[in-house]
Amino acid sequence: MDRRRFIASGFALTPLAAALSACGSKGDWPEGMAEIKWDRDTCARCSMVISDRRFAAEMRGGEKGIVFKFDDIGCAMFWLRDKAKDFPWMAEPATRLWVADAAGKGDKWLDARKAHYAGGAMSPMGYNFSARSYAEAGSQGFEEMRQHVLAKGK
Repeated sequence: MDRRRFIASGFALTPLAAALSACGSKGDWPEGMAEIKWDRDTCARCSMVISDRRFAAEMRGGEKGIVFKFDDIGCAMFWLRDKAKDFPWMAEPATRLWVADAAGKGDKWLDARKAHYAGGAMSPMGYNFSARSYAEAGSQGFEEMRQHVLAKGK
């Protein structure tokens, strides 16, 4: 193949390459949130694969923007308690904490500290809290949910 044909074929393939790259879209993640690679990323605390999109959570903070991903909001609560000395930035207001909106399929994310938590769901690690953007009968705020999870002692 001569040089002209080689260059021409490269230009001809450019639209195809652009179209294929769109297939690998990262999704619509909130600003600052790292993509969760479903069925591949593992929970920072329990090492389970993050699969159930209704219960996932993520934390990001510190000078370097360190990211921790969780398969259950309960794992995030224990991580916050158990790793406070190793990562003092977790207590800072600038630290972001997201939780999946149980009404979505991994495509809706809430500020975990502002979410409302309903008990009774079957979550991956058995902490059994699902997040919602609205209060409903029997739902709890972040601190109350956190106390219930930590009281379980798992």
